[in-house]
Amino acid sequence: MSLSGLRVLSLESRRAAEIETLIRKQGGEPFVAPSVEERALADHSDAFRLAEELESGRIEMLILTTGVGLSFWREVVGSGRADAALRKTKLLTRGPKPSAVLRSAGIAPDITIPEPNTWREIVEAVRGRAERRLAIQEYGRPNQQLVEALREQGAQVETFALYRWELPADTRLLRQAAHKLSRNEFDLVLFTSGVQLDHLFAIAEEEKLAEEVKRALAERVVIASIGPIMNEALAGRGLKADIVPESPKMGALVYAAAELAAGALERKRAVSSGS
Repeated sequence: MSLSGLRVLSLESRRAAEIETLIRKQGGEPFVAPSVEERALADHSDAFRLAEELESGRIEMLILTTGVGLSFWREVVGSGRADAALRKTKLLTRGPKPSAVLRSAGIAPDITIPEPNTWREIVEAVRGRAERRLAIQEYGRPNQQLVEALREQGAQVETFALYRWELPADTRLLRQAAHKLSRNEFDLVLFTSGVQLDHLFAIAEEEKLAEEVKRALAERVVIASIGPIMNEALAGRGLKADIVPESPKMGALVYAAAELAAGALERKRAVSSGS
């Protein structure tokens, strides 16, 4: 199976070129509309507060959620100071990207959570451990579910915001994507994060196309989701993934779509047409 003849929308940003290549290799016609920009906060108070908390020994475990955030922090406070502070505490990493940043500095994480690398795996990894004073290096937006679940275990939790996910400065391609969806000009959409969906609908609402975009996703376009957290984001908008890969990785998402999209598209459109 392949994506041959299928019009494929991706909302990937940082890895836009990579996913476009993967789609083309599978024979699809890609339209990549970057939807997210990672921006360091202008106010660096959390970055320096995190360094001070680590240096004082008040933090018993630091939960590192993204490689981007960790890199931003090391740049802001200085890599030498940051790396010395990191060596003073236990380190838990959410997946391979923050682990790679640590290893580039000669530091090994104490715990790396397993796939699918969601906040739930973090909660289970911490359960029963002696460390009770925890710090979370947030990813692009707060995760109150994670904070509350850790506090329910009796942990003291502080969060540190180092960057935020925002709409890209240039939204022209994203606006084109919303219009194309509304006109049923895609067969498949690949989602790798919930914020992509949020930003797509933010633009669709600005363009007064939100209902048409939702209808297209619900009835005419196959939705491929990278994993459980993305599935929850879809469910929050009354949508459901048609394809979910076994492994929450971009390559696995494209390969699963190549294998399953044609059949899923036929079934989905048959249901929506009532045939």
